[in-house]
Amino acid sequence: MKSVLLPSGIAGSTAKTVRVFSTHKGRYVMAEQFAKAWEGFAAGDWQNEVNVRDFIQKNYTPYEGDESFLVSEGTEATNKLWAKVMEGIRQENSTHAPVDFDTSLISTITAHDAGYINKDLEKIVGLQTDAPLKRAIIPNGGIRMVEGSCKAYGRELDPQVSKIYSEYRKTHNAGVFDIYTPEILACRKSGVLTGLPDAYGRGRIIGDYRRVALYGIDFLMKDKLAQFKSLQEKFENGEDLQMTMQLREEIAEQHRALGQMKQMAAKYGYDISRPAETAQEAIQWTYFGYLAAVKSQNGAAMSLGRTSTFLDVYIERDMKAGKITEVEAQEMIDHFVMKLRMVRFLRTPEYDELFSGDPIWATESMGGMGLDGRTLVTRTNFRFLNSLYTMGPSPEPNITVLWSEQLPEGFKKFCAKVSIDTSSIQYENDDLMRPDFNNDDYAIACCVSPMVIGKHMQFFGARANLAKTLLYVINGGVDEKLKIQVGPKMPKITDEVLDFDDVWGKLDHFMGWLATQYVTALNAIHYMHDKYSYEAALMALHDRDVRRTMACGIAGLSVAADSLSAIKYAKVKPIRDEDGVAIDFEIEGDYPKFGNNDSRVDDIACELVERFMNKIRSLKTYRNAVPTQSILTITSNVVYGKKTGNTPDGRRAGAPFAPGANPMHGRDEKGAVASLTSVGKLPFAHAKDGISYTFSIVPNALGKDENSQRANLAGLMDGYFHHEAGIEGGQHLNVNVLNRDTLLDAVKHPEKYPQLTIRVSGYAVRFNSLTAEQQQDVIARTFTESL
Repeated sequence: MKSVLLPSGIAGSTAKTVRVFSTHKGRYVMAEQFAKAWEGFAAGDWQNEVNVRDFIQKNYTPYEGDESFLVSEGTEATNKLWAKVMEGIRQENSTHAPVDFDTSLISTITAHDAGYINKDLEKIVGLQTDAPLKRAIIPNGGIRMVEGSCKAYGRELDPQVSKIYSEYRKTHNAGVFDIYTPEILACRKSGVLTGLPDAYGRGRIIGDYRRVALYGIDFLMKDKLAQFKSLQEKFENGEDLQMTMQLREEIAEQHRALGQMKQMAAKYGYDISRPAETAQEAIQWTYFGYLAAVKSQNGAAMSLGRTSTFLDVYIERDMKAGKITEVEAQEMIDHFVMKLRMVRFLRTPEYDELFSGDPIWATESMGGMGLDGRTLVTRTNFRFLNSLYTMGPSPEPNITVLWSEQLPEGFKKFCAKVSIDTSSIQYENDDLMRPDFNNDDYAIACCVSPMVIGKHMQFFGARANLAKTLLYVINGGVDEKLKIQVGPKMPKITDEVLDFDDVWGKLDHFMGWLATQYVTALNAIHYMHDKYSYEAALMALHDRDVRRTMACGIAGLSVAADSLSAIKYAKVKPIRDEDGVAIDFEIEGDYPKFGNNDSRVDDIACELVERFMNKIRSLKTYRNAVPTQSILTITSNVVYGKKTGNTPDGRRAGAPFAPGANPMHGRDEKGAVASLTSVGKLPFAHAKDGISYTFSIVPNALGKDENSQRANLAGLMDGYFHHEAGIEGGQHLNVNVLNRDTLLDAVKHPEKYPQLTIRVSGYAVRFNSLTAEQQQDVIARTFTESL
């Protein structure tokens, strides 16, 4: 395909022409508007093709200093705006209900009129609906979810909307249940598979929202038109016919969505057909791209990507030109972050049990190192983190620091300070993921899922319950709570004392069965999601040909590992009911427990991860997606516990699982380093969708003064994430630095802690937004008191 050519002299180029990116053959467009937008930028491949990474590499300014340049407080406008938003957040905290929501207007990119907090004060504008914190209805995923959400909060969905989506317009949810098998339905009922995105938006797709700012919508539309036409020959020749037709239709929808983005921005008085010319426009244009996504989709995770280093290029240019000050730069970032904090979706209480606290995972990844050895840390990384001071702690955006031992010390110590002060950020291993992708322009979707921006996407798949699967092995496929046959019908284990080799051997067969049910369900889900709830706005900001992953997941890993350890190293005697179903277990002796750097049980956990991943790899996936898996639960560790009976490790029926890859509550008895080491052994090679570990430590355990606490926390992360040949290092770390007494006081006096933020499995949450049961689960977790 040919390229659009620009006049010479743009962006410092010495070439006679500057290519922008591909368009249809033989057509050339002169684009003088790019001259102003790109003035002062270094030339590169980014002018020949849509290539944001190359633009960043050619133009960003690494920052290796500390936080001393930052402003210490928000502007008057920021404070007034945030005070107004906090009124609504306090209402949400106290009522556990939306401030307001639509019941008749179906949300699209252009459905709502412009909305503001206070138009005169906002430097970055745009709301999901026409009022702050007001939620929209997005029924393409499933009408029952929308009806249930309205009913839960005392309202009725417009009957006309129900009629349309029940009789005339099929939904994703309806399509999935049309083709589900009886076996999958039984797995859903029992909870051996839970949280499947079959009634809500799948999410976990990151649009490259930076493209809107760098190129403008008109040229992105021309690029999509070129992509559409590039498939014509394959279409006419019948080559890969079904996939070619599907892709052409999807690109047509993407092209249409880009046009709607222009219309939406015009309602706010902006013309995003052209590229951004200032720092304010770059932030605003980028946000409009993201806003289009959250207006049109209610995915479980609507992540932002990796915008701060990109935006820093524009801020640095304007600062050098004397157009803005540090105060103004921070104010623009604060207003951008404020908007991300305000994204809301209308959910059912059942959904909130799985994903508690209203998370939307507007994940912003930052930091990390470049392939060329330069740090990707910029001053705007600091500004994003500083918003946790200028506006106080917040769970959104889900700020994710890509940690490397080579990061500048000033940035490391500032991150540690922010974690100690706010418990609002998470860390992921850049030294592990960057070489795995051979790419430094990747970001985290949701909690722990890495993907290259604009080139990869994920088919999200929730989790399989390994602890319950182990009980199926013992009970011949009979569910211990429902007392019905769910798994393969095999003889129950009738031994007085469970034999490890027998259980371990049979577990392999049950894992194969579970993987088959799991992948079959996900194939159905993602086929129907593409068909009935396609993410056109997000995919419009991707390349034509993307790498897809099928993201499976594990829950109950530490329960299963400890149970198998108990069977192997202690004596475990099943207690059976009158039908021979094991409903409890008597344990004689002690056994190694996961989380204490004991290879006897840690090796079992690692083998479980690898074995289940290999079962998944053996199966065919929709659109040839690459199989991956995560060890992640979100807050559904509580739900999984409710659905699982007594287990051979001594855990009681209904008790929560540990979150993510964590050791079970209170069983990691040898301190922080031992616990981190156990989790760090889990093989990322067999869990490339991420391994979530939530770490809580009391402040005094890190040191007696602020400087020693910052240094020790940074050193702890250097050790946990250490990566070299033969040593992967940990992949993810949530950091909470607080005392249990603080949480207990927040339960009694929530009004004292309106912005108290804690990290849970893969995200942050306002503590007051959790249910009482979930608050107690958090309080019961291990708070490390020594390193």
